[in-house]
This record gives sequence, C-alpha cells and structure tokens, in this order.
Amino acid sequence: MADHPLTTMRKLDPGFMKHVDETDALVYCDGALPRRIKLLIAMAFDAANGAPGGVRALAEQALQAGATKEEIAEALRVAFHLSGVGCLYAASFGLKDLLD
Repeated sequence: MADHPLTTMRKLDPGFMKHVDETDALVYCDGALPRRIKLLIAMAFDAANGAPGGVRALAEQALQAGATKEEIAEALRVAFHLSGVGCLYAASFGLKDLLD
C-alpha cells in the first residue's frame, strides 16, 4: 500500500487528524449506502479534483471493502462525465500498478 496522502499532516497535527479519523469513520461506515459505494464516490471526487494520491488510497480502501475493478471504472466514468478529461489523468496516475 502506498503512503497515505495525509501522512505528513498526521505528523504535523496528530490531534486534529484524530478528529478527521473520527469523521472518516462516521462518513464511511455502512449505512443506507455500503462502505464500498461511499469510498467509490469519494474516489470519484478526488479524481475530479486532480488528487491522484487520494484516488489511489480510496480505490485501495474500496477494493478492501469489496468493490470490483468494474465498479471503480464506472465510478470514474461518472467523474469524467461531470468534470472532464482531467479526472482521467489523475485517476490513471493514481491507479498505476494497483489494478494489474
């Protein structure tokens, strides 16, 4: 697994990052939407915002939560449709070597 994109922030401000972790636990828990779907949504947002490290970290978590490569691809199609081709560059860079 690649370094988490927030590793530096964890070192800089561990107290604040504890709150971020607690929020993540609340946001990404199974509910009306399963965890894997929430992670795919977040991954698509990161792709749309040009954050390849986030794409990779969230795709890894989604795979661990039971997502498939096909679900990752479809989530990225939606991101592309709504935000343009730049998200595909971020996604491709972020997913390099993950889905081989």
